[in-house]
Amino acid sequence: MKIQLTINQALEETEVHILAKEYNEQIEKLMKQLQASQTTQATVLDGYLQQEIHLLKITDIYSIYAEESRVFLQTDEQEYESKRKLYELEEMLSKDFVRVNKSTLVNVHKISSIQMGKIGTTQLLLENDVAIHVSRKYLKELKLHLGIGRE
Repeated sequence: MKIQLTINQALEETEVHILAKEYNEQIEKLMKQLQASQTTQATVLDGYLQQEIHLLKITDIYSIYAEESRVFLQTDEQEYESKRKLYELEEMLSKDFVRVNKSTLVNVHKISSIQMGKIGTTQLLLENDVAIHVSRKYLKELKLHLGIGRE
């Protein structure tokens, strides 16, 4: 991969152009990283517990999951409800969270270990001792996000 920087004083805004022979996973990953760096990363999320609104630090959230039509933010002490959709949170928090199954996002900084089962099952063990199933569909994305395995 070649990287080229051109300084042009006439430009009012920074532009990024990607020239490639074909669209592949490496290009997709690069585009996601550029998009993620462009959006301002949230540091707190609003979580609802009964009639109270709590401001939760992103670093305190272990996982985010959907159950029926509701979305929950899991911390060490409590589970809070979110008013946002799971896909919105996935986009917002793509730097720190990764989808591991259809209904769950996990904070990559809270993963204690990855347990590979004998029959192809995979589970994550979080620092709060909660085990979360990783579906095969999302295992590759998880490994890429963590920088382990092959690309």
